[in-house]
Amino acid sequence: MTSDKARKLKALDPLVLPNVWDAGSAVLVVAAGAQAVATTSGGVAWSLGKPDGQVLTRDEMIDQVRRIAAAVDVPVSADIEGGYGAAPADVRRTIEDVVAAGAVGVNLEDSTAPGGPLFSVDEQVERIAAARAGATAAGLPELLINLRTDVFLFGIGPEDGRLSDVLDRAKQYAEAGADGLFVPGLTDLRTVAELTEHSPLPVNVMAGPGAPTVAEFVAHGVRRVSVGTAITQAAYSKTLDAARELLDHGTYTELENTLDFGELNAKF
Repeated sequence: MTSDKARKLKALDPLVLPNVWDAGSAVLVVAAGAQAVATTSGGVAWSLGKPDGQVLTRDEMIDQVRRIAAAVDVPVSADIEGGYGAAPADVRRTIEDVVAAGAVGVNLEDSTAPGGPLFSVDEQVERIAAARAGATAAGLPELLINLRTDVFLFGIGPEDGRLSDVLDRAKQYAEAGADGLFVPGLTDLRTVAELTEHSPLPVNVMAGPGAPTVAEFVAHGVRRVSVGTAITQAAYSKTLDAARELLDHGTYTELENTLDFGELNAKF
């Protein structure tokens, strides 16, 4: 069954992922029609009272993935940040644990820390190989390993060399066993089209307000679109606005036009 979900995740094209942070958000995203769900490390961290940026522990992330995977029937992809340790052995352990928790896909970053620097290509290749070995050892060689590179997100290196850097990483990441390339921070359609034309891996972008539409990205060769923390931000923004209104004015207009209690309760 798990292998079937992994194959289904790989077959979804284009794959549009409204990122989730807990079991409840996962259930609602599936109710909206999502054919797969992906976690957002930022959302998971915030739900546990922590900031984003590789602050979560491996066990905290795994526990949340386990709850999410148990709550929905669709494939689940887990954001495992930088792998919860720099060494290949750390990445392998994380992969084995996340597969045991029910995930059939992962996002693995090449940043050593928020803002960089990045792991060298050789270092990241070793980590990818360890991830693939961990998936096989865990009984899920079909695990979808989506490699996130933060060259554009963190502005690594000279601007005119970033695309070639990403393409070089894509080639070597593919040879090491990656299934996809995630390039957050890149929304310029001309550059996106050049990347998708030459990348040996299917390209995933991160969208949100001000970015091209899903249809525009797909028309330029993108195979997977996710939104990172954007939906979590919207949910927490609504919470803050409603609380401020209640405390400052004693009114409840922010609580209008929400799901009915019975309707929401019935989804669980």
